[in-house]
Amino acid sequence: MDHKYGLLNAPEKNLEYCKNKPSNRWTSVWTVIENNRAQHQAWGPPTLGSVRKIKILSFLFGLTVTVLIMASYILTREQKGLFLTPSPYHLTVVSHPAQQPLNLSFTTDYTVVREVVRSIVAKVDFSRRKVPDLGEVREKEANIFTAIPRKFLPHLKNPCWYEEFFGNITADPYGKNLYALYSKRFQAIYDHLRRAFPTHLHQHAGRYYRLRCLPFFYIIGQPKCGTTDLYDRLRLHPEVHFTTMKEPHWWTRKRFGIITLSNGFNHPYPLNDYLDLFDQASNQIQDHLMSNSSKSHKKVDTIIGEASASTMWDNNAWVYFYDNGKGVEPPFLVQDFIHAVQPDARFIVMLRDPVERLYSDYLYFGMANKSVEDFHERVSESLHLFEGCLAERSIRSCIYNTTLNNLMPVRLHVGLYVMYLLDWLSVFSREQILILRLEDHAANRKITMRRVFEFLQLGPLTLQKEADITKSPASNTRRPANRNLGPMLSITKEILQNFYRPFNQRLALVLKDPAFLWT
Repeated sequence: MDHKYGLLNAPEKNLEYCKNKPSNRWTSVWTVIENNRAQHQAWGPPTLGSVRKIKILSFLFGLTVTVLIMASYILTREQKGLFLTPSPYHLTVVSHPAQQPLNLSFTTDYTVVREVVRSIVAKVDFSRRKVPDLGEVREKEANIFTAIPRKFLPHLKNPCWYEEFFGNITADPYGKNLYALYSKRFQAIYDHLRRAFPTHLHQHAGRYYRLRCLPFFYIIGQPKCGTTDLYDRLRLHPEVHFTTMKEPHWWTRKRFGIITLSNGFNHPYPLNDYLDLFDQASNQIQDHLMSNSSKSHKKVDTIIGEASASTMWDNNAWVYFYDNGKGVEPPFLVQDFIHAVQPDARFIVMLRDPVERLYSDYLYFGMANKSVEDFHERVSESLHLFEGCLAERSIRSCIYNTTLNNLMPVRLHVGLYVMYLLDWLSVFSREQILILRLEDHAANRKITMRRVFEFLQLGPLTLQKEADITKSPASNTRRPANRNLGPMLSITKEILQNFYRPFNQRLALVLKDPAFLWT
């Protein structure tokens, strides 16, 4: 490393990989499902292709197999560890030659699926999580806390600090940045930053210093809820700047080496690479700071935002790095680390009817042969899997369960908004989190954006500038081919509404706003 962070001289520590030992405590029904999937993919996003290819020789034979499986499940019920996640590199497969793969296509039986939903709803609880001690959080990610100071520069609204630079000022400071290496779309921006780097080094007492910044605010979720449109409008405000790319996913994925979940772990993205994403905005903040220093001590109001829609909900890496040995609930969540670094940070969340969010999520991803019937079957299978988890675990344990999240063909858990919000409210105050609805944003963008501007304490805009921000076309809308599929089946909608209802009711209660019932 060629940097020393402020007055903190402790070297960076590499992330310690916690290897998960294979478990033999899987119950039979889930072993069958896992075996069926493992033949086609290793630790990747689940598909129904493998399930559909299975041909049941006869209904009687299938019924017999089901009875055998349930008997085995009951006999092994006292053995916990239903969803103990195997290593991302090697999916543990336990061979049971006497058992045949379970055909989940029977889940299209509407009566059965309704019963599954009733079973899930009966087990819903909203118990509080155990918040880890701040010292434990700092110990787990020492490399972060030795690099980022606890206090930031005065006269700046955005959290920034000066970091001493020891490298060659003529060398390429972004040559090893993994975001730069793998993001060809942004090469022109990085070329500009390379040229600007020497001129933005601050010299003092014969030493060089580099301005480093973190975001003032984060857009943290949820996927397919309008975060891209909010990002595109907010970046038009003259006081707001964002990272070089919209979704760095550093807190949730890249710092662990997750590029895509289907490819397991790669080289972790260092903290330096993440901080580099703010350099373009940092340079502008420094320019304002330098111009003000010779005239007055007027506060620089420029702020930086970060918009990774995974930040609110994605903790899939916890079992590999923060496993507390119990394998039930994650002892640390993303917000614990952000809070330890930035206790005064602000967060924006955009939500929509979780039923429509799930359908939009399904349509967005580039799977072949999409149809409303296919969506219904994926929903049915996911509900069965979720119910199976709840037979052994709590709601919180299931929504943060890496294996379950990878097995479900659709992301049911992402729409359980209140579960994630309650966990964020365990470390941040309600005043630090702005909750918006996509439905309100689509109906009147001007009102939504004014709420955002007020929340971020931004300066006033001219009428023309406000019109430019609010009247531009919506971003990231549904593709024409997907629109042609039409709405989901009415029975699918009814099932999902029943599934999400208790969570929406709790959300409306927490936010004191019945609009979040989506009735």
